Formats: sequence, structure tokens, C-alpha cells
Amino acid sequence: MPVRVVENSTPSHASGVNPECALPPACSLLSVGQAFAGTQNVSSVQKDEAWRVNVKIQGCDLDHGYLCGTMEALNVPLADTPVVTFWEGEIVDIKNYTFFTNKWEATSETDVRHWSKFQSFSPLLSQVEVDGGKSLDLSNYPYIFMRWKEQNFVNVGIDCGLTIAGFYYVCFSCTDGSINGFYYDPNSSPFQKLELKSKNEGGSGFRFSSYQLQ
Repeated sequence: MPVRVVENSTPSHASGVNPECALPPACSLLSVGQAFAGTQNVSSVQKDEAWRVNVKIQGCDLDHGYLCGTMEALNVPLADTPVVTFWEGEIVDIKNYTFFTNKWEATSETDVRHWSKFQSFSPLLSQVEVDGGKSLDLSNYPYIFMRWKEQNFVNVGIDCGLTIAGFYYVCFSCTDGSINGFYYDPNSSPFQKLELKSKNEGGSGFRFSSYQLQ
């Protein structure tokens, strides 16, 4: 499967959003240094497989709907070492980004189909189908919706057996810091599920190896 590395890491804002809309709630569990651990199910018709995954947030700017971090896959079959990628995220805050992606080969139908996989999205569905959610007020909603796009490999080459051509639809719980996501790439197995739990409960962090981001 071909691997496509995106050269431009500058986030592009959605057009036509309402600048007066309130931002999603600030959440201490979604901040720089927060770490998460869990799995990504990559099962296909031929095999049932899940990778252990670690995620760490490296940057967060709620005013601009932006965050970034690293993702580490630990048991990738074709890789001799854990595979680390750098990703950038768009927070669906209506001010900067709506629920409609408008890029990365995702149509509005693709968006609705993936967002609808999250139970927490159900109360928002009817309005999102109309205008991408531009008139919604998410300031007190207990969930934060995001898109995560892997930009480059950190510690391996593009021949590691993984593709970063797609992106993740992500739902973050402000209550317990859990993360659920679904990977979208037209050329990969559909609806690969990402399930992560916060590793910072009680002040105890999750220790990551050190990687230098270029």
C-alpha cells in the first residue's frame, strides 16, 4: 500500500464558520503532556489484529482549534521497532472547524457516516446534516470532537509497512479523558477503531521514549 507523507503541516481552517460561536469547554485532560494508551483495531476480512498504541499531546491551542502530538504503535508486524508518527489535530469548535472535513478525500456523507459511529454525536446529527453544525454551541458539551492527521514518521522510514494517507475522526470525553476514534482512508480497512484511556490519573504520567520532532 503506498504511503503518502504530507509536506505542509500548517492547519487549514474551514471556511464559512461562525466566528461568534463559543469554544468547546477547556479540559485539563486535554492539554500538553497528557498521555493516553490503548489499542487500534486493524482487523480485515483476512485477519483479526490490534496494535497497542500510545499517544502524547505535544501542543494545544484551543483558541485556534489546534493540537498536535505523537502516536506510537508498538506491535506492527512489518516493523522491527515501535512506529512513531507526528500528528496534527483540528478541534471541531465551529469557530475554526466544523464537522465537515472538506479535504483528505472525505465528503460530507463520509463525515456524517463516521461521526455517527459515536453515540455522543447523536444529539448533534440533525443540525450537522444541515450545515456541518455551524449553528451549534459546543461550549458546554461534555465531548470534544476532533480530526487527527498524521503528518510524518518520526523514527522510521516510509517503508515501515504503514500508511499515513488517512486521518482519524476522534471523540474525546471531558469526563474521564477517554478517546475513541475511527480511521478513514479509502484504501485501507474501513472503520479501524482507536480506543485510548488517559494515563495521567492521580498525577501519575505515562513514560514515553524521547523523540526529536523535526
